[in-house]
Amino acid sequence: MQLALAPDWGRFAKWVHKKIAMELHHITLNTPIGEKFKKLWKYYLWQSGLAAVALGIIVLVLGKDKMVVISAMGATSFIVFAMPTAVSAQTRNVIGGHLVGLALGTIFYFVALPYFLGYPLVVGIAIFIMVALDVEHPPAAGTALAVVINEVSPNVFVTIMASAVILSQCRYYLRHHLKDLI
Repeated sequence: MQLALAPDWGRFAKWVHKKIAMELHHITLNTPIGEKFKKLWKYYLWQSGLAAVALGIIVLVLGKDKMVVISAMGATSFIVFAMPTAVSAQTRNVIGGHLVGLALGTIFYFVALPYFLGYPLVVGIAIFIMVALDVEHPPAAGTALAVVINEVSPNVFVTIMASAVILSQCRYYLRHHLKDLI
């Protein structure tokens, strides 16, 4: 009689593989992925193009040396143009969330913490403050991290806030021509 105290990882891996394969098969065969796309394909093209143009203008104006700092703007443009009626796409949330991210990134930039503590902490506190102030905007947590990692300067502040204002105003003025794609 042999006691099996150690887990059978081979059997577990096969079980996980089978479950994933079944789920992928279910998603690809049983989900009408194309139904919404067939109905809204013009909006998919229009809004994706708008997001690319808006972000392209921001990139051209700012130059490539600020790309890491404004990387969160790519996620912001997704929310603004793919989910324009979402709470996190509202002007208050876009601008307020990025302000929180900038403020905390600046504070943590000057606090002497090891990166393995400071980086996760700035994101966690940014989430907490955004939720507490009711300005939830997930990409703004990336703003906090980008500022802590890269640099703090008036230039960075202007870059991020100008980008947030441009994207949120695009959503506001085009709101009657945008649909939720998700």
